[in-house]
Amino acid sequence: MVQTRAQRSGDTPQRQLRSVSQTRSAAKKAAANGADKVASKKTDEVAEQPRQPPTASKATIVGTVVVALISYFTLPDSLQPVGRPTVQHVWYYGWISALSTGLGVVPLIFAPDLDKYWVGVSNAVAAGMMIAASYSLMAEGCTFEEPDDKSEISSSMRTIIGGVLGLCFIVGTKRFLEHHEEYHIGDLAGADFRRIMLIIFVMTLHSFSEGVGIGVSFGGENGSELGVFISASLAVHNVPEGLAVAVVLLPQRVHLLTAALWCIGTSIPQPLMAVPAFIFVHYFIPILPVGLGFAGGAMAWVAIFELLSEAFEDTKSTTTTGVISSIALLFMLWLQNSIDDATHIV
Repeated sequence: MVQTRAQRSGDTPQRQLRSVSQTRSAAKKAAANGADKVASKKTDEVAEQPRQPPTASKATIVGTVVVALISYFTLPDSLQPVGRPTVQHVWYYGWISALSTGLGVVPLIFAPDLDKYWVGVSNAVAAGMMIAASYSLMAEGCTFEEPDDKSEISSSMRTIIGGVLGLCFIVGTKRFLEHHEEYHIGDLAGADFRRIMLIIFVMTLHSFSEGVGIGVSFGGENGSELGVFISASLAVHNVPEGLAVAVVLLPQRVHLLTAALWCIGTSIPQPLMAVPAFIFVHYFIPILPVGLGFAGGAMAWVAIFELLSEAFEDTKSTTTTGVISSIALLFMLWLQNSIDDATHIV
């Protein structure tokens, strides 16, 4: 019998097929390993590249120019009112108070790039400040007393009604944003977009009541002195509120100037509401406690259920989040009490 070479060497056709299959498999693995190494190398190269700082958009530049023009052309001849203040004085002091909110970005100039842990710390700071502001708004509404307040409903009840309305509004807004995932601002979308928009909403809402407060203070018997002081006090008070907005914007790669404009935008209702409140002071006084409660309720919800929960997730530490938010809360309460004491002296 004549034997083939394969038979003489002991290789059967099945063994030959198995050998070819193993060879091809080894080649595929080698190719895959090589591709993984190349991809890993590219990823490392990308990771090693420095992160490009965010750039100011055309809209940001235009907004900055508009703010500068308004500041220049609405400036009254004399900042200190002589006799009864004018509408221009009331507007401009409300405008200065709004501009001061933009100063909240200044501390973050020195730390523009924050990792996840420090983003959580920033959220804890913002939450503490907002809880303190919410408490002050509700307390101010409940203890509101004004000779021209002719409402038959107590100020406490009006504040509670406003607080319930504020909670309903912010919960409804959150659900609306959750059902419209397509909405975004630049690169912000999804959960980040919703959280930031809720914070901007509540900060803007509470500025309405502050604007009414400016207008009412100018419309009183000693409006020239009291209105100026109240506006200056609110300007100081607005700086940490601007910081609370900035600390949730800048970690999302938002340009510093853009963040400052967003901070100012949350306080735009102050000059807008100060003027009509000054002109129609008797009509605005009865609704002021409702506005204070509305802003306080909305702000408390966002601070507790959005910012604090986000801070817990980022810091991975209940102790750190609790301590940081408590320090921010106590500092804000101290600042507000100091301003209130100075106001009562005046």
